[in-house]
Amino acid sequence: MECRHFKQVGHPDWRDVCRGWSQFVLRALKILIPAFTVGMLLGCTSLPAPTSSLAQPPSIRIAHHTVSKGETLYSIAWRYGRDFRELAALNGIKEPYSIYPGQRLKLEGRAPRPAARPAPKPATKTVARAPVRRPETVVEKQPVRSKSLTPRPVKKPTTTRTAASIRWQWPARGKVISRFAAKDPLRKGVDIAGEKGDSVVAAADGTVIYAGSALRGYGKLLIVKHSEEFLSAYAHNHKLLVKEGSTVKAGQRIAELGSSGTSRNKLHFEIRRNGQPVDPMAYLP
Repeated sequence: MECRHFKQVGHPDWRDVCRGWSQFVLRALKILIPAFTVGMLLGCTSLPAPTSSLAQPPSIRIAHHTVSKGETLYSIAWRYGRDFRELAALNGIKEPYSIYPGQRLKLEGRAPRPAARPAPKPATKTVARAPVRRPETVVEKQPVRSKSLTPRPVKKPTTTRTAASIRWQWPARGKVISRFAAKDPLRKGVDIAGEKGDSVVAAADGTVIYAGSALRGYGKLLIVKHSEEFLSAYAHNHKLLVKEGSTVKAGQRIAELGSSGTSRNKLHFEIRRNGQPVDPMAYLP
Protein backbone atom coordinates (compact mmCIF):
# COMPACT_ATOMS: atom_id res chain seq x y z
CA MET A 1 0.00 0.00 0.00
CA GLU A 2 1.41 3.38 -1.08
CA CYS A 3 1.33 6.23 1.44
CA ARG A 4 2.17 9.25 -0.75
CA HIS A 5 -1.48 9.81 -1.60
CA PHE A 6 -2.51 9.43 1.99
CA LYS A 7 -3.60 12.59 3.80
CA GLN A 8 -4.72 12.63 7.35
CA VAL A 9 -8.04 14.36 7.82
CA GLY A 10 -7.98 17.48 10.06
CA HIS A 11 -4.21 17.95 9.84
CA PRO A 12 -3.26 20.19 6.83
CA ASP A 13 0.15 20.02 5.22
CA TRP A 14 2.61 22.62 6.62
CA ARG A 15 3.49 23.68 3.10
CA ASP A 16 -0.11 24.64 2.46
CA VAL A 17 -0.11 26.61 5.68
CA CYS A 18 3.05 28.53 4.69
CA ARG A 19 1.70 29.18 1.23
CA GLY A 20 -1.58 30.52 2.61
CA TRP A 21 0.17 32.73 5.15
CA SER A 22 2.49 34.25 2.55
CA GLN A 23 -0.48 35.05 0.31
CA PHE A 24 -2.23 36.73 3.27
CA VAL A 25 0.84 38.86 4.01
CA LEU A 26 1.18 39.93 0.37
CA ARG A 27 -2.47 40.94 0.24
CA ALA A 28 -2.11 42.90 3.47
CA LEU A 29 0.96 44.72 2.15
CA LYS A 30 -0.86 45.62 -1.05
CA ILE A 31 -3.50 47.34 1.06
CA LEU A 32 -1.25 48.91 3.71
CA ILE A 33 1.47 50.38 1.46
CA PRO A 34 -0.90 52.58 -0.63
CA ALA A 35 -2.74 53.64 2.52
CA PHE A 36 0.55 54.59 4.18
CA THR A 37 1.67 56.52 1.10
CA VAL A 38 -1.59 58.48 0.93
CA GLY A 39 -1.32 59.28 4.63
CA MET A 40 2.21 60.63 4.19
CA LEU A 41 1.15 62.82 1.28
CA LEU A 42 -1.79 64.23 3.20
CA GLY A 43 0.46 64.95 6.15
CA CYS A 44 2.94 66.81 3.94
CA THR A 45 0.28 68.95 2.28
CA SER A 46 -1.03 70.06 5.64
CA LEU A 47 2.31 71.69 6.45
CA PRO A 48 2.84 75.31 5.29
CA ALA A 49 4.96 75.66 2.15
CA PRO A 50 8.35 77.33 2.70
CA THR A 51 8.55 80.92 1.51
CA SER A 52 11.61 82.52 -0.06
CA SER A 53 13.10 85.49 1.75
CA LEU A 54 13.99 86.99 -1.64
CA ALA A 55 10.38 87.22 -2.76
CA GLN A 56 9.22 90.83 -3.15
CA PRO A 57 5.83 92.37 -3.84
CA PRO A 58 5.12 93.13 -7.50
CA SER A 59 5.18 96.89 -6.96
CA ILE A 60 7.28 98.70 -4.39
CA ARG A 61 6.66 102.32 -3.44
CA ILE A 62 10.01 104.06 -3.05
CA ALA A 63 9.82 106.56 -0.20
CA HIS A 64 13.21 108.29 -0.58
CA HIS A 65 15.78 109.15 -3.25
CA THR A 66 19.44 110.03 -2.73
CA VAL A 67 20.60 112.69 -5.17
CA SER A 68 23.44 111.64 -7.49
CA LYS A 69 25.85 113.86 -9.39
CA GLY A 70 24.20 115.47 -12.42
CA GLU A 71 20.64 115.09 -11.16
CA THR A 72 18.25 117.99 -10.74
CA LEU A 73 14.91 118.27 -8.98
CA TYR A 74 13.26 118.26 -12.41
CA SER A 75 14.98 115.06 -13.57
CA ILE A 76 14.15 113.28 -10.29
CA ALA A 77 10.52 114.36 -10.51
CA TRP A 78 10.50 113.16 -14.14
CA ARG A 79 11.96 109.79 -13.15
CA TYR A 80 9.26 109.07 -10.56
CA GLY A 81 6.39 110.67 -12.46
CA ARG A 82 5.93 113.46 -9.92
CA ASP A 83 5.16 117.15 -10.29
CA PHE A 84 8.37 119.05 -9.51
CA ARG A 85 6.40 121.61 -7.50
CA GLU A 86 4.95 118.92 -5.22
CA LEU A 87 8.40 117.36 -4.78
CA ALA A 88 9.87 120.75 -3.90
CA ALA A 89 7.11 121.49 -1.38
CA LEU A 90 7.46 118.03 0.16
CA ASN A 91 11.16 118.65 0.85
CA GLY A 92 10.94 122.35 1.70
CA ILE A 93 12.94 123.38 -1.38
CA LYS A 94 12.33 126.85 -2.78
CA GLU A 95 13.13 128.32 -6.19
CA PRO A 96 15.47 127.93 -8.02
CA TYR A 97 15.13 124.37 -6.63
CA SER A 98 18.83 123.78 -5.95
CA ILE A 99 19.83 120.31 -4.69
CA TYR A 100 23.21 118.67 -4.06
CA PRO A 101 24.70 115.14 -4.39
CA GLY A 102 24.04 113.00 -1.34
CA GLN A 103 20.90 114.90 -0.38
CA ARG A 104 18.05 112.59 0.65
CA LEU A 105 14.70 113.59 -0.81
CA LYS A 106 11.31 112.39 0.34
CA LEU A 107 9.09 111.02 -2.41
CA GLU A 108 6.04 110.16 -0.31
CA GLY A 109 4.15 111.99 2.42
CA ARG A 110 2.66 115.41 2.87
CA ALA A 111 4.27 118.79 2.50
CA PRO A 112 5.18 120.43 5.84
CA ARG A 113 2.71 123.02 7.04
CA PRO A 114 3.90 126.62 7.25
CA ALA A 115 4.92 127.77 10.71
CA ALA A 116 2.06 129.31 12.68
CA ARG A 117 2.23 133.06 13.20
CA PRO A 118 2.67 134.24 16.79
CA ALA A 119 -0.56 135.35 18.44
CA PRO A 120 -0.97 139.14 18.61
CA LYS A 121 -0.30 140.68 22.01
CA PRO A 122 -3.36 142.04 23.82
CA ALA A 123 -3.75 145.80 23.48
CA THR A 124 -2.93 147.79 26.63
CA LYS A 125 -5.64 150.10 27.89
CA THR A 126 -4.84 153.81 27.77
CA VAL A 127 -6.35 156.21 30.25
CA ALA A 128 -7.62 159.39 28.60
CA ARG A 129 -6.60 162.60 30.36
CA ALA A 130 -8.62 165.76 30.37
CA PRO A 131 -7.47 168.18 27.65
CA VAL A 132 -5.49 171.20 28.81
CA ARG A 133 -6.78 174.47 27.39
CA ARG A 134 -4.17 176.81 25.96
CA PRO A 135 -4.63 180.43 24.97
CA GLU A 136 -5.79 180.73 21.41
CA THR A 137 -3.41 182.31 18.93
CA VAL A 138 -4.72 183.86 15.74
CA VAL A 139 -2.83 182.73 12.65
CA GLU A 140 -3.38 184.36 9.31
CA LYS A 141 -4.57 182.03 6.64
CA GLN A 142 -2.14 181.48 3.78
CA PRO A 143 -3.02 180.07 0.39
CA VAL A 144 -2.39 176.37 0.11
CA ARG A 145 -0.69 175.24 -3.07
CA SER A 146 -2.25 172.27 -4.73
CA LYS A 147 0.07 169.28 -4.95
CA SER A 148 0.30 167.53 -8.27
CA LEU A 149 -0.66 163.92 -7.71
CA THR A 150 1.31 161.46 -9.87
CA PRO A 151 -0.47 158.15 -10.38
CA ARG A 152 1.40 155.09 -9.16
CA PRO A 153 2.35 152.55 -11.81
CA VAL A 154 -0.11 149.69 -11.91
CA LYS A 155 1.47 146.24 -12.00
CA LYS A 156 0.25 144.13 -14.87
CA PRO A 157 -1.03 140.73 -13.85
CA THR A 158 1.35 137.92 -14.73
CA THR A 159 -0.13 135.60 -17.30
CA THR A 160 0.47 131.88 -17.10
CA ARG A 161 0.64 129.85 -20.28
CA THR A 162 -2.18 127.38 -20.69
CA ALA A 163 -2.51 124.35 -22.93
CA ALA A 164 -4.32 126.42 -25.54
CA SER A 165 -1.66 129.16 -25.57
CA ILE A 166 1.27 126.79 -26.23
CA ARG A 167 1.86 126.24 -29.93
CA TRP A 168 3.34 122.80 -30.37
CA GLN A 169 5.25 121.50 -33.38
CA TRP A 170 6.96 118.24 -34.28
CA PRO A 171 10.42 117.90 -32.69
CA ALA A 172 11.86 115.84 -35.57
CA ARG A 173 11.08 114.66 -39.09
CA GLY A 174 10.63 110.94 -39.52
CA LYS A 175 8.32 107.99 -39.19
CA VAL A 176 6.58 107.37 -35.87
CA ILE A 177 7.66 103.83 -34.94
CA SER A 178 6.14 103.67 -31.46
CA ARG A 179 3.11 105.42 -30.01
CA PHE A 180 2.01 106.40 -26.52
CA ALA A 181 0.32 103.75 -24.34
CA ALA A 182 -1.04 104.88 -20.99
CA LYS A 183 -0.77 101.47 -19.31
CA ASP A 184 2.71 100.62 -20.66
CA PRO A 185 5.56 102.11 -18.55
CA LEU A 186 7.93 101.77 -21.52
CA ARG A 187 5.71 103.79 -23.89
CA LYS A 188 5.30 107.16 -22.18
CA GLY A 189 5.77 109.07 -25.42
CA VAL A 190 6.39 108.60 -29.15
CA ASP A 191 9.48 107.29 -30.95
CA ILE A 192 10.48 108.98 -34.22
CA ALA A 193 12.94 107.15 -36.49
CA GLY A 194 15.79 109.03 -38.12
CA GLU A 195 19.46 109.12 -39.04
CA LYS A 196 22.35 109.96 -36.75
CA GLY A 197 22.88 113.72 -36.73
CA ASP A 198 19.35 114.66 -37.84
CA SER A 199 18.00 117.85 -36.29
CA VAL A 200 16.01 117.74 -33.07
CA VAL A 201 14.12 120.99 -32.48
CA ALA A 202 12.20 122.47 -29.55
CA ALA A 203 8.52 121.56 -29.77
CA ALA A 204 7.52 124.91 -28.22
CA ASP A 205 9.00 127.99 -26.57
CA GLY A 206 10.54 127.33 -23.17
CA THR A 207 13.55 127.04 -20.89
CA VAL A 208 15.95 124.10 -20.71
CA ILE A 209 15.76 122.76 -17.15
CA TYR A 210 17.81 119.59 -17.65
CA ALA A 211 20.63 118.60 -20.01
CA GLY A 212 22.53 115.41 -19.26
CA SER A 213 22.57 111.63 -19.16
CA ALA A 214 21.96 110.86 -15.47
CA LEU A 215 18.44 109.56 -16.11
CA ARG A 216 18.79 105.84 -16.84
CA GLY A 217 17.10 104.61 -20.00
CA TYR A 218 16.94 108.02 -21.71
CA GLY A 219 20.52 108.41 -22.91
CA LYS A 220 21.51 112.03 -23.57
CA LEU A 221 18.37 113.87 -22.50
CA LEU A 222 16.94 117.37 -22.65
CA ILE A 223 13.93 118.54 -20.63
CA VAL A 224 12.29 121.85 -21.55
CA LYS A 225 9.85 123.73 -19.32
CA HIS A 226 7.10 125.47 -21.29
CA SER A 227 4.92 126.56 -18.35
CA GLU A 228 4.23 125.63 -14.75
CA GLU A 229 2.02 122.90 -16.18
CA PHE A 230 3.85 121.53 -19.23
CA LEU A 231 7.29 119.98 -19.76
CA SER A 232 8.71 118.14 -22.77
CA ALA A 233 11.60 115.69 -23.09
CA TYR A 234 13.94 114.72 -25.94
CA ALA A 235 15.86 111.45 -25.38
CA HIS A 236 18.57 109.25 -27.01
CA ASN A 237 20.34 112.22 -28.60
CA HIS A 238 23.78 111.95 -30.18
CA LYS A 239 24.77 115.48 -29.13
CA LEU A 240 23.16 118.18 -26.97
CA LEU A 241 23.38 121.69 -28.43
CA VAL A 242 21.92 123.69 -25.50
CA LYS A 243 22.66 123.88 -21.78
CA GLU A 244 20.55 124.11 -18.64
CA GLY A 245 19.07 127.58 -18.26
CA SER A 246 19.01 128.27 -22.01
CA THR A 247 15.89 129.91 -23.44
CA VAL A 248 14.72 128.20 -26.61
CA LYS A 249 12.18 129.02 -29.28
CA ALA A 250 9.85 126.65 -31.08
CA GLY A 251 11.69 125.13 -34.04
CA GLN A 252 15.15 125.95 -32.66
CA ARG A 253 17.74 123.18 -33.15
CA ILE A 254 18.57 121.87 -29.68
CA ALA A 255 20.15 118.45 -30.31
CA GLU A 256 21.34 115.91 -32.86
CA LEU A 257 19.37 112.69 -33.17
CA GLY A 258 21.21 109.53 -32.11
CA SER A 259 21.06 106.20 -30.31
CA SER A 260 22.43 106.91 -26.82
CA GLY A 261 20.81 104.56 -24.33
CA THR A 262 19.07 102.51 -27.03
CA SER A 263 19.79 100.14 -29.93
CA ARG A 264 18.81 102.29 -32.93
CA ASN A 265 18.80 105.90 -34.08
CA LYS A 266 15.57 107.53 -32.94
CA LEU A 267 14.11 110.39 -30.93
CA HIS A 268 11.99 109.51 -27.92
CA PHE A 269 9.70 112.48 -27.27
CA GLU A 270 7.47 112.97 -24.23
CA ILE A 271 5.09 115.62 -22.92
CA ARG A 272 4.30 115.78 -19.21
CA ARG A 273 1.36 117.70 -17.75
CA ASN A 274 1.61 118.31 -14.00
CA GLY A 275 4.21 115.57 -13.82
CA GLN A 276 2.12 112.93 -15.59
CA PRO A 277 2.86 111.64 -19.12
CA VAL A 278 0.25 112.51 -21.74
CA ASP A 279 -0.15 111.45 -25.37
CA PRO A 280 1.96 113.84 -27.52
CA MET A 281 -0.27 113.08 -30.53
CA ALA A 282 -3.08 114.96 -28.77
CA TYR A 283 -0.99 118.17 -28.86
CA LEU A 284 1.17 117.92 -31.98
CA PRO A 285 -0.34 119.34 -35.19
